[in-house]
Amino acid sequence: MKRKLIAAVGVAGMMVGVAACGNGGDDKAKTDAGGAKEITVWLMDGSAPKAWLDEVNKEFSAKHPGVTVKVEEQKWTGIQEKVTTALSENTPPDVIELGNTQTAGYAVTGGLADLTKDKAKLGGDAWSKGMTSSSEIDGKLYSAPWYAANRVVVYDKKAFEKAGVTAPKTRDEWVAGLEKLKAADPATQPIYLPGQSWYVLAGFVWDEGGDLAVKDGGKWKGALGTPQAASAMEFYKKLASFSTAPKDKDEATPQQSTDIVPKGGVASWIGLGWEAAGAEKALKDAGKEADFGYFPIPGKTADKPGTVFLGGSNLAVAERSKNKELAKEWLALAAGKDQMTKYAAETKGALLPNQAGANFAPAAGSFAESMAKAGANGKITPVTAGWANVETEPNPVKEFMTKVLNGEDAAKAGAAADAEITKRINK
Repeated sequence: MKRKLIAAVGVAGMMVGVAACGNGGDDKAKTDAGGAKEITVWLMDGSAPKAWLDEVNKEFSAKHPGVTVKVEEQKWTGIQEKVTTALSENTPPDVIELGNTQTAGYAVTGGLADLTKDKAKLGGDAWSKGMTSSSEIDGKLYSAPWYAANRVVVYDKKAFEKAGVTAPKTRDEWVAGLEKLKAADPATQPIYLPGQSWYVLAGFVWDEGGDLAVKDGGKWKGALGTPQAASAMEFYKKLASFSTAPKDKDEATPQQSTDIVPKGGVASWIGLGWEAAGAEKALKDAGKEADFGYFPIPGKTADKPGTVFLGGSNLAVAERSKNKELAKEWLALAAGKDQMTKYAAETKGALLPNQAGANFAPAAGSFAESMAKAGANGKITPVTAGWANVETEPNPVKEFMTKVLNGEDAAKAGAAADAEITKRINK
């Protein structure tokens, strides 16, 4: 899978105010130089396979003779500022792709059209609840979920076979397998797990019934100083005890897939699809064998996998669009079951479509198969514009993790993190 295909995954941008004070315009379409009506759609580089996009636009144009779709490809670098500016202007793009953790920021500042009454027409009843949560703020719908991706455990088949370990389905089985791997080959890390892989920790917190932050009245507050977060961190610490990864770095520093795994000595690690593909390529380029297996992050019980963070993109209509009804029609096509089924097939399971009924049937034993199983139990970070402020460095969640891994009491470290999260999230 190309990395650019999922550049949105795990990305949260700093939000700035959107001055969207107009009446949203009317539904009279803009007119190009040739007199034909058109709508403008902003999509990110690599998000939409060309064959799929061409078919969506062909179907749209057939339903709306004389109306063309102008697709403008955008880069993720600097996109927050560009979108903010566009949404404040009188002629913004009609449909915009947004990172799912960015959507709330644009919604609360008035930049996005309220789609609540259009949810059924958009096919919203079939959307994944985990993905839809990023599109809804205070009970109102501001976008359609489009695609997402999540992490799974990537493992070296030979190392597991040598230790007599099979893919676990529970946390206890997971730890027992790591113990076997350690005994079978003390020179190999049973798992590579950096101290600040906070998206992984988030899943453990959710498994315990907690969250990274919660709403208290009209304000948000950090929630790492809780028993749930302490239990999650205790389990994370247990896993990290099998790793020699640094306690004060995340999975990208150094990049685990290309800087760590290809060097050898790693029996398993937790990553995204593009990371697995990158590690496989790096190993092959180095003349080494790449034989990976995959399994969902195990849950506390075997009946369902562990909760995972769903990173991805949503499609929204600009509040100031002059073509809202046409924009909604295009959105209904792009986010509907028929086209999402084709989208999943075109991306070959590299991304999860917004509804289970559109899922691509991945090959048995593939990354895509494990991702789909895990994604069914996915969530996102707190849905509020202020969450973007929390993710800026130094990230208080990361600092909390390092403190606990270095021996500090989880409640104490959590209280300090909560104070910072509360300050940032309510800005």
